Amino acid sequence: MALTLDIDKKYSLKIVPSKEASWAGVRDKLVNGELDASHVLYGLIYSMQLGIGGPKKDMAVLMNLNYNGQAITLPTKFAEKGVKDGATLKKLMETEKREYTFAQTFPTGTHAMWIYYWLAIYDINPMKDVKVITVPPPQMVANMRVGNMDGFCVGEPWDNRAIVDKVGFTAEITQKIWKGHPEKVLGTTAEFVQKYPNTARAMTTAILEAGKYIDGSVSNRHNTAETIASKSYVNTDMDVILDHMLGRYSNGLGKTWDDPNAMHFFADGAVNFPYLSDGMWFLTQHKRFGLLKEHPGYLAVAKKVNRIDIYKQAETSVGGISLPKSDMRGTKLIDGVSWDGKKPAAYADGFKIKT
Repeated sequence: MALTLDIDKKYSLKIVPSKEASWAGVRDKLVNGELDASHVLYGLIYSMQLGIGGPKKDMAVLMNLNYNGQAITLPTKFAEKGVKDGATLKKLMETEKREYTFAQTFPTGTHAMWIYYWLAIYDINPMKDVKVITVPPPQMVANMRVGNMDGFCVGEPWDNRAIVDKVGFTAEITQKIWKGHPEKVLGTTAEFVQKYPNTARAMTTAILEAGKYIDGSVSNRHNTAETIASKSYVNTDMDVILDHMLGRYSNGLGKTWDDPNAMHFFADGAVNFPYLSDGMWFLTQHKRFGLLKEHPGYLAVAKKVNRIDIYKQAETSVGGISLPKSDMRGTKLIDGVSWDGKKPAAYADGFKIKT
């Protein structure tokens, strides 16, 4: 939208979008410089910083792009067997014993952590009790249709696409796992920020202003949905995108509701601040599920990656933003466990199900 609305030109930028096939492709192109920056999975940036599952590279999170708006989808055939949520999924798995396969979009990414966390709530160990595969977002629905998986977690519009195509239903929306959770970030390499600090600031400012536009009105969200549904971008029906952007949900099992914690892109800037505790949370889950063998220096890594200095410079140019009093924030997740970033190692080690 920063490009569509010419906001980039306002800040002497030229944004050139690049459609990528997978998150692994985004990772590789950020490393080799083919991409200057990307909307990217929070956990992917942190795994690059630590060299988990790929090349090690100093990275930078310039801002958070959105809160909420992901979902966990199960196949329609499960609903016919009485499955509607995690508890009934657990019951099915105990009754019909076989290998169950669940898909995420990148091993250290947000979708992986949401589905792992969710499964673990219902005493399903994602590292031992099921098979986990990686599937690019646009291929999720097709793979479920042919029976390659028993569930997936992905960003919109693919959950809604599964419902519209009668392939799957929503077992959980991620804002129920963590209300106001961070999702995609504006990510780049530390090298890019060092070489081009003015560009990094201008890019953050332009995209921050675009987020302000999207959240500005229902009409603006409609325009946004129409833009990104086009063939140049997501290439799907606009309504599939618009409904969930407006918080209009249907789970595919007959339940419909207006969700008060749907996707947000600005919310007076509350969405966009790159809280240190948000980045640290993903590291705790990487450690919990065995992707990290040892506890990292949680706070030190977050301070290095999350460029709060760049963000603060950008917000002064946009206006209408209230900066938080702290670089950390607290929350309570779906299982009742609180997170505030203060004791990350103890938090990571405190879960019943871990690897």
